[in-house]
Amino acid sequence: MQQSENAQRPARLRVGVVGAGRVGSVLGAALARVGHQVVAASAVSEASRDRVSRRLPTARVAEPAEVVAESDLVLLTVPDDALEQLARGLVETGADVGGTFLVHTSGAHGYHVLAPATAAGGLPLALHPVMTFTGRDEDVDRLASCSFGVTAPEALRPIAEALVVEMGAEPVWIAEEHRTLYHTALAGGANHLVTLVAESASLLQAAGVEHPSRMLGPLLGAALDNGLRLGMDGLSGPVLRGDTETVSAHLGELRRHSPESVHAYVALARLTADRALAAGLLKPHDAERLLDVLQA
Repeated sequence: MQQSENAQRPARLRVGVVGAGRVGSVLGAALARVGHQVVAASAVSEASRDRVSRRLPTARVAEPAEVVAESDLVLLTVPDDALEQLARGLVETGADVGGTFLVHTSGAHGYHVLAPATAAGGLPLALHPVMTFTGRDEDVDRLASCSFGVTAPEALRPIAEALVVEMGAEPVWIAEEHRTLYHTALAGGANHLVTLVAESASLLQAAGVEHPSRMLGPLLGAALDNGLRLGMDGLSGPVLRGDTETVSAHLGELRRHSPESVHAYVALARLTADRALAAGLLKPHDAERLLDVLQA
């Protein structure tokens, strides 16, 4: 059994990290846990050097070209907008990327963003961990409960998926042409959720609630669970009921206490009404009355 499992694992690789931030240091540590050796990492800031020291103790700090030269697999964990420039820069400075797995973790890009390095023989993989990274040590353990959006040339797909499985996570294949749509969905859900929660907490404080999180926790936890399990069938609230007077009163309070949020409330309420109507949960005449109110 052990021999069969080993046959399915990628060969043990020398791993380098270009950009030892929150994500790069965590993925490097996760790969080290399963037997790969992290040999080198680029780190400019003091915080990055500290991460290398704590999480990647076998790595020496080096320039990006040196990291590539010493590695079989390089994690290119830099900001989204810097990826193509980094790939081009590595080639232009003479880094030998031929036959090296080049792994980026951007959700917004597939593997084509690494085209300059791919043309020079690099083997591109896009492995996006679908989780937030706090910079704390528990981030490594959280990888085991998350999914990775995986995009790669078809010939490299087995390697890309095997690396994710090794780290204890679930690989989910995303076609290159759907990568931006995929990331739009994730960013819209996760990032805007935080903003909505923070806005709700602020309004509750204005209403005199001393500990908004205690009130919101059970409510939002149930709403998230309902949404994930039931979709629009998990919806509740005044829009679903067609309570136009309540919605109008909400808008009045927002104009007084948080005018900058009025347009967001209107846009989300309209989207909710449209989806509820399409799902047969909201009657057409109720939807019409709601949309008349939602003209802000």
